[in-house]
Amino acid sequence: MDGADSERKRAGFKERTPVDEARRILKEAVVRKSDTGDGTGGDGDAADAGDALSPLTGTERIDVERADSRVLAAPVTSARSVPHYERAAMDGYAVRAADTFGASDRSPEVLRIAEGVGTDADVGPDTAARVHTGSALPEGADAVVMIERVTELESAGEVEIEDAVAEGENVAPVGEDVEEGQHLYDAGHRLRPSDLGLLRSAGYARVAVAEPPTVGVIPTGEELVEGEPGPGEVIETNGLTVSRLVERWGGRATYRDVVTDDFESLRVAIQRDLTKDVIVTTGGSSVGERDLLPEVIDELGEVVVHGVGLKPGHPVCLGIVEETPVLALPGYPVACIVNAVQFLRPVMRWLEGTEPDPHPTTHARLERKIPSEPGTRTFARVRLEDRDPDDGDDFGAGEPRFAATPTRASGSGVLSSVALADGWVVVDDDREGIPAGETVAVQDWEPNT
Repeated sequence: MDGADSERKRAGFKERTPVDEARRILKEAVVRKSDTGDGTGGDGDAADAGDALSPLTGTERIDVERADSRVLAAPVTSARSVPHYERAAMDGYAVRAADTFGASDRSPEVLRIAEGVGTDADVGPDTAARVHTGSALPEGADAVVMIERVTELESAGEVEIEDAVAEGENVAPVGEDVEEGQHLYDAGHRLRPSDLGLLRSAGYARVAVAEPPTVGVIPTGEELVEGEPGPGEVIETNGLTVSRLVERWGGRATYRDVVTDDFESLRVAIQRDLTKDVIVTTGGSSVGERDLLPEVIDELGEVVVHGVGLKPGHPVCLGIVEETPVLALPGYPVACIVNAVQFLRPVMRWLEGTEPDPHPTTHARLERKIPSEPGTRTFARVRLEDRDPDDGDDFGAGEPRFAATPTRASGSGVLSSVALADGWVVVDDDREGIPAGETVAVQDWEPNT
């Protein structure tokens, strides 16, 4: 142990980097500027390479049906019009609008039913062809009369038209939904199920997307076990939780076996996963005698931040080894989760070439005070309950309908305080807690992506 490491262990965390500053330092260390990119927007079409995304994870082309939640690596324009043909917007009869002039309930126009079915029909003067919603408009027709305004006569081959229609009425023109060449998405857009349907309609079978970040998850600690614990032993949960969060956030996790608190073993474990886009360790990140990971990271690369002004979880260590981000998360379960959300999730987004989206929030009335230290960003776990006026809980217009009750004000090792919570309330660095009765934003940090 060199002099700097000895001093660090003696001094502890007298200075803690603010959360926003820690993220800024980490992002600068992670993100490398790149002028290259995959300029393909889709099968048979090329996008402007200058607008392409350059994710640090690389790009790949995949089938559209597998692209849910993936990030587009290039802008996309429609390869064809949607619809690509004139189609009936109603069930009814396709006609020439001029043949319906003056038609009404009292004075219907009688038209012959055209020979042929669907697009094989030819609508000439004084004829009509049966169509269904979405059917291609037959040759010669320029409007559709709704089926409710048509009477089929018993005499074969004729119908009474009881409504005068204008040219184009009840007809969806070519490109009504999307025009060929229309811009659809920018590079960096995260695809949703509805986007996949539009891409298929617009002529895409495959798209260029950012490769999902690969993450090596290494739980550490000589007390950790996988099976039934004995005295002094603890079941490993942090690595499991973090690896599943990685998968939920769109990454590919490799969940490693537990590594004991041994300098050489930790060094080998980190070097083994330098092929990953990110390495995450759990436990051993503080300044105790068995907290060796900051020294290991510093020997192999560079520690950029050690000790952050957040609670729970200030003893987090953030570093870079051979251009690979290495995040040493605290061993207490709640502290581990908080830091994974605050640092691992953003790193995964930066590697994809995007920024993390804000968490969904629910506004609620705080039922009990949340204490906090100035200069520390506190993440307080809360339960949400619907405020029911029928139970005498009267609230006026504009007041939140939910009540937020802290599950535990402290205890970063109490996993149930997160698992049984509905979210957390963030107390900003410049506040000394939040009083009861204040409206707060409860962050739901567990939804996909």
